[in-house]
Amino acid sequence: MAESMEARNKALVLKAFETLFNKRDYAAAERLWSPNYIQHSAHIEPGREGLINLIKSLPPTLKYEPGTIMAEGDFVIVHGRFSGFGAPAMYKNRIVSDSRGRDDFSASTGLGPVH
Repeated sequence: MAESMEARNKALVLKAFETLFNKRDYAAAERLWSPNYIQHSAHIEPGREGLINLIKSLPPTLKYEPGTIMAEGDFVIVHGRFSGFGAPAMYKNRIVSDSRGRDDFSASTGLGPVH
């Protein structure tokens, strides 16, 4: 049985997150994160470069753990946990559309401490 588009998209998004946040393979991340990536957090530089620069500035102990992931068509939503960066563990929602790596639109909301 062929893998669904949604399953492929979820796998691609998880690979992009693992590559950037945990492996810190910046060259590979540039291939996985769209040059048209839109960053909506005011405290992070705009675009893909802003996101990559943020990760470069964080301690190597940073860890991302995916939690819930849902997909419909080209839209993938991930709720995951960031830890190991000198602050209490935080949950962060990420919405990534067009998970094929083209024209990514990403928004971050719901940042809050883990209880």
